[in-house]
Amino acid sequence: MAEPAHRAELQTDRLRDHWWLRPGWRPGHRLYTWHLTFEGQDALHRLVAGYQAALAHLPGLDPVPPRWLHLTLQDVGFTHQVPEEQVEAVLAAARPLLGRLPVLELAFGPAVIRAEAVELHPRPAAGVTLLRATIRAAMASAWDEVIPERAGGFEPHVAVAYCNRDGPTGPVVQALETVEVAPVTVRVPEACLIALRRDARSYRWRTVATVPFDTH
Repeated sequence: MAEPAHRAELQTDRLRDHWWLRPGWRPGHRLYTWHLTFEGQDALHRLVAGYQAALAHLPGLDPVPPRWLHLTLQDVGFTHQVPEEQVEAVLAAARPLLGRLPVLELAFGPAVIRAEAVELHPRPAAGVTLLRATIRAAMASAWDEVIPERAGGFEPHVAVAYCNRDGPTGPVVQALETVEVAPVTVRVPEACLIALRRDARSYRWRTVATVPFDTH
């Protein structure tokens, strides 16, 4: 077997089902949340496709289609609980703050095996962490509600495939050892506020607004 050029990182001894029912989620619910999305990022799509091809023979994994690749930044709240005027207030506060941040240049690869997914972690992570902190600051200035999620413990990632059952990591490790793909670097010029749905073991969304970073 050829030696992989970039060995996957193992961060767990066991896999577990990602699709457990999280607090507040019910069928048909939608969540306002800030994400980075990766439309048109062909290099990243090819990297993800290489990993997914190696994993395709394994049961228990749901590959993420290129259209729905994402990096979760910060939840806002369920659409039936957050009035539209509060969403607009958050956007109005976020636009000037995010407009002062530089375009993100992020490297992805090799893959990381976590408990609920095979992931790609961005490097450097500092720019993504600053972006999330800026979004939280905009939310805090725009409304009196408690900001969802705690500020600490944020681990930015892009899922390649989600686990849909509990199981051992061994087969995933063995599959990824066959992959010979190089990490890629992408430029991300904007953050997106989306209305996210989590149905049928997948994430889909409607884009509410895109907020560009400083491109000068």
